[in-house]
Amino acid sequence: MSIVVIGVNHRTGPLEVLERLSIAPDDVAKAVSSLAARDHLREVAVLSTCHRIEVYAVAERFHPAYAEIRDFLCQVGDIDADTLHAHLYSQHDDAAIRHLFEVTAGLQSAVLGESEVLGQVRGAWQVAIDEGGARGTLDLLFRHALRVGKRARSETAIGRGTTSISHAAVEMVTDRLGSLADRRIVVVGAGEMGVGVATALYRAGVADIVVANRTPARGHALAADVGGRAIGLDDLGTTLATADVVVACTASGESVVTAGDLATAAAAGRPLLVVDIAVPRAVEPPARVTPGITVLDLDDLRDWADRGLALRAGEVERVRTIVDGELEQFNLAAAARQAAPLVAELHERAEAIRAAELSRFAGRLEALTADDRATVEALTRAILAKLLHEPSVRLRHAAGTPQGERNAAAVVDLFDLG
Repeated sequence: MSIVVIGVNHRTGPLEVLERLSIAPDDVAKAVSSLAARDHLREVAVLSTCHRIEVYAVAERFHPAYAEIRDFLCQVGDIDADTLHAHLYSQHDDAAIRHLFEVTAGLQSAVLGESEVLGQVRGAWQVAIDEGGARGTLDLLFRHALRVGKRARSETAIGRGTTSISHAAVEMVTDRLGSLADRRIVVVGAGEMGVGVATALYRAGVADIVVANRTPARGHALAADVGGRAIGLDDLGTTLATADVVVACTASGESVVTAGDLATAAAAGRPLLVVDIAVPRAVEPPARVTPGITVLDLDDLRDWADRGLALRAGEVERVRTIVDGELEQFNLAAAARQAAPLVAELHERAEAIRAAELSRFAGRLEALTADDRATVEALTRAILAKLLHEPSVRLRHAAGTPQGERNAAAVVDLFDLG
């Protein structure tokens, strides 16, 4: 049985490919259910973020599992296998475990050490549990992964400074324009990313924040939190005509900032900086070449973030030391879990023998009082527990090693188990 991960991230595929493979949050559950129904996948979890689409699975055989996951991703993105193959990575066993641990620790993020990925991994794990995709092995794996992420940020400085995509977007805008205090900034989208952007702007001293959102109630709630005002998407074009910056971060999967909106803004003759951090992108493709409008996306954000990499790069080795230790702990825990069925079977066999012997001598025990019979029960159970304690401990501790295999084989043979 192997743990495998197959996917595409910002390092292996361009934004155009990631857009096509992106799975909306509301569709992740359906994706897990679809994959879990495949013949060669025993457990499944799907992690879909701005910078990655990854499928984690427990599989009997690697190659059939790879084919099933690859075909699923081809279907999601309407991409042929040859095109996808150029951007696809796959790892199994320790390499796959290490990969997830590094993802959760922020080592695989476009912004090194960013913290948003912790919540994304936790969400993927919860959906997999709810849909029956994560049981014993993946449940244990994701628990350890979240522990790695928390330790990385509490025991090292990997998360110091810029710690989220939304925070990085605001810092990139500040780097280009200087102080944002007197700027009017429009945030398109009031979901998790929109909240992050609006909050970062508020903390940066921006006094004029406009929240544009399809759902009025959510837009008004976020605007109230940051001392701004809310508008509907129908008013976006006229609002952009008086704005300095727009940050698009919707999760709708649609182009909500249209060419018409930006044409209206451009007609006002004001320079406008548009930052699109949505996946799929929220700015309509023709709008990206509107005269007088500068449009930046996640590729630009990644390039900007790379310039500040050295500030936290020194913490990478410390994080990898944590990953190494947790990888060893996970393997020990997984091996002990594998030994559990054999230990349980050994105890069940012993208990069956104890019960059969008590039944055989039931006639001789009839004269005993209830207290005496309870004493016999307790005594025989205690004897079994003491006899089986050491073999059980050794089976668990040596599980997953050659010695463990020999111990298990001996127990099965001696006690006629299996």
